[in-house]
Amino acid sequence: MLTDAAHPIILFDGVCNLCSRAVRFVLKRDCPKAFRFAAMQSEAGRKFLGQFGLPEGGVDYLVLVERGRCYMKSDAVIRIAARLTPLWRCWALVARLVPRFLRDLKYDLIARWRYRIFGRRSTCLLPPPDAADRFL
Repeated sequence: MLTDAAHPIILFDGVCNLCSRAVRFVLKRDCPKAFRFAAMQSEAGRKFLGQFGLPEGGVDYLVLVERGRCYMKSDAVIRIAARLTPLWRCWALVARLVPRFLRDLKYDLIARWRYRIFGRRSTCLLPPPDAADRFL
């Protein structure tokens, strides 16, 4: 199994500008530097997707691999926020009160329009030099 219990792994769309911004957002607020990152287009990303029965070509949502489990869409976002700075932990507590089907409905709407609204890169996000060791 590829998972590492000490480090949750965020799988993201490496060519999506919104996803790249989200990764940079997490990097700034992940004080214990717990998260590791892999673009779905990378070899490691494809292996993780395959491990959980997801299409190796990638999916239209964020995936969090944590303690051998796979979390998707709004569940992944909430679990990530719960490990960030205190303000985001509070947001995660409140967001959990919203039923998953409503959270995911909003998530799917954003995911469907993300390229049109935020754009798309021609290449995957390059890790910042000071965080390169956190990218798989």
